[in-house]
Amino acid sequence: MKAYLLLGVIAMAITFLATPIVRRISLALHVVTPVRERDVHTVPTPRLGGIAMLLGMVGAFLISRQMPYFSQFYADPQVWALIFGSLAITLLGVVDDIYDLTWWTKLSGQILIATAVAWQGIQVISFPVFGITIPSTRMSIMVTVLIIVFAINAVNFVDGLDGLAAGITLIGAGAFFVYSYLLIRLTNAQSYASFAAMIGIVIVGVCLGFLFSNFHPATIFMGDSGSMLLGLTISCMFIVVTGQIDPASIGGSQFLPAAIPLLLPVAVLILPFLDTIMAVIRRVGRGDTPIKPDSQHLHHRLLKMGHSHRRAVLVMYLWALYFSLLAVCLLKLNWLPELLLALGGGVLCLLVTISYLPGLRSYYFTGSYPRHLLEKDEL
Repeated sequence: MKAYLLLGVIAMAITFLATPIVRRISLALHVVTPVRERDVHTVPTPRLGGIAMLLGMVGAFLISRQMPYFSQFYADPQVWALIFGSLAITLLGVVDDIYDLTWWTKLSGQILIATAVAWQGIQVISFPVFGITIPSTRMSIMVTVLIIVFAINAVNFVDGLDGLAAGITLIGAGAFFVYSYLLIRLTNAQSYASFAAMIGIVIVGVCLGFLFSNFHPATIFMGDSGSMLLGLTISCMFIVVTGQIDPASIGGSQFLPAAIPLLLPVAVLILPFLDTIMAVIRRVGRGDTPIKPDSQHLHHRLLKMGHSHRRAVLVMYLWALYFSLLAVCLLKLNWLPELLLALGGGVLCLLVTISYLPGLRSYYFTGSYPRHLLEKDEL
């Protein structure tokens, strides 16, 4: 555990130190996010934060290569596939942050990079439930690409408030780190070193280091370079674990332990996934492209209901933590404690969400928001 914590601190420190430098470069190059109708920030803000996050991530990986605890992983092409994918997706994001690429150009780049990552070894080979194995390498690559591209855009879509994407990804990666570490201990492995756990703790460190400058009021945004980087790395973390450990070795019932590797990714990213699905349905229903921006995401709705900027972010943090905790606890708890945790935690999250909502009654009973809230949102 000490080696993991040290690696997380290294990732956090590099990101924390690199962020102000990247901010100055972004300002010097005039790469800033202007104030648009759908945005909630009030001043143009630098948006190349993904470069600082990449430096923290790659720096931590390179340092871990010199640590005996983690050096064994670098004989596996999966590590280099992840590093290559991180560099490539960040470069695509930087180009988009500077030149504002069309949606189809960006999507094409995401598919190409995801395909390269899958081709180099990070692939979904089997689903842990019922031992389903993907019959061909071509289909395995297709499934992998679909998962990576969806995760990239899910994190991208939820990146609408200061610190929101970084915080939710931090919570998800932290939950997956705990899951991976506990899973190794439960299977009585000879070594507690895990590539998936290593990815998870590095993502936690990077997000934490970036949040010092990104939490409201943010002095820098991660931009598409950062959100796409987080989406790719967290999806690769899920893929590395899925199908790699025999679920029967955990003990207990046959279905529940086997289902956890599929339930956990959905649980830790349920808010970005839900937001993405709703956005696609909403935009296609209007006759727009699925990636066309709008101001109807979950975080926009929380703001319109009366939450402040910080409170809206913290509410979404709370829900992300709730779903992540439920999934991780499936490893240790029986069905009754898990049910009580689900009910008690759900009630708590609902109470927090509906507290301090001056616009809630007007919205649900009249179908419109109070005028003062709408005016506040338009500033």
